[in-house]
Amino acid sequence: MGVIEQKLAGLGLALPPPFTYPRPNRTGAVRTGNLLYLSGHGLNLPELPGVRQRGKVGSEVSEAEAYQTARAVALTMLATIKKHAGDLDRVRRVVELFGMVNSATNFERQPFVIDGASDLFYELWGAEFGQHARTAVGVAELPHRMAVEIKGVFELHP
Repeated sequence: MGVIEQKLAGLGLALPPPFTYPRPNRTGAVRTGNLLYLSGHGLNLPELPGVRQRGKVGSEVSEAEAYQTARAVALTMLATIKKHAGDLDRVRRVVELFGMVNSATNFERQPFVIDGASDLFYELWGAEFGQHARTAVGVAELPHRMAVEIKGVFELHP
């Protein structure tokens, strides 16, 4: 077990199985050079306290539940990284996250929801390599009524 997975274990977390896409026209990640681009993640979340995979944040899903959901989404992203890079210790830094929140009318706290993922990456890679560029937006709908969907870019060690 590598350093990052040991940190996860110390937080009481474990990687879920990586998501397998149902059609061959897409994949969970694409590598070009030292960058790994992750597709949007938000399905097949691990069953953790407070995680709500589906629903509108601000009406059906509380902000606190959405934060925990974004943290669970980050775990699924880590599972994809491990599948494509072989080891989470291959990640040099978190470059960028783009988070989408299935928002009820007038819900405006999307950045606080996506902090669930950002905070986990920051905890795992620290200030120097875990701090990242980020966008957090509210959307009217997400596929399968997902509460949160996040995509990201990660730099790998050569």
